[in-house]
Amino acid sequence: MVVGVSDSLAGLAALRRGIVEARRGARTLVAVRAWEPPEGETLFRRWPEPSWARLWADEAWQRLERAFELAAGGPPTDLRIVRRVVEGPTGPVLCSIASSPDDLLVIGMARPRGLAALLHRRPVHRHIPARAACEVLVVAGPRLLPRETRILRRGELVDGPGRLTGLMP
Repeated sequence: MVVGVSDSLAGLAALRRGIVEARRGARTLVAVRAWEPPEGETLFRRWPEPSWARLWADEAWQRLERAFELAAGGPPTDLRIVRRVVEGPTGPVLCSIASSPDDLLVIGMARPRGLAALLHRRPVHRHIPARAACEVLVVAGPRLLPRETRILRRGELVDGPGRLTGLMP
């Protein structure tokens, strides 16, 4: 059971579903967080800086752990979990890890709109099903109203009657 982990709402939904599927099949959960240098792999290869690579890898580890906190309140104690942080594009990384026909690969899918849709050129939910050697389960992220998306991005979670106070139920 391999889950592509991100801290997006779709990624958190995929992690929750991966936990459910791992429990159902009594399987090991392999949680994978792929990362790439912010300026791109080509530029980084030209002028590699090991200290920056360590910083980005550490940040990926922190995001992996934070995803478990946000999705399930922490890593489940009843499952065997293998955590992996791998440098590279998400699609190829996940396809290489979930390479057995017996694997199940769980990924989240958010449909960006507007400018985000134009900038998002390599959607993982298109790359993986076309190239994966195993069964792929694509989990849709929740649909939000534009105002809700803005509130979540800015972290404007406030207390008060009828107002959103947290991400977890």
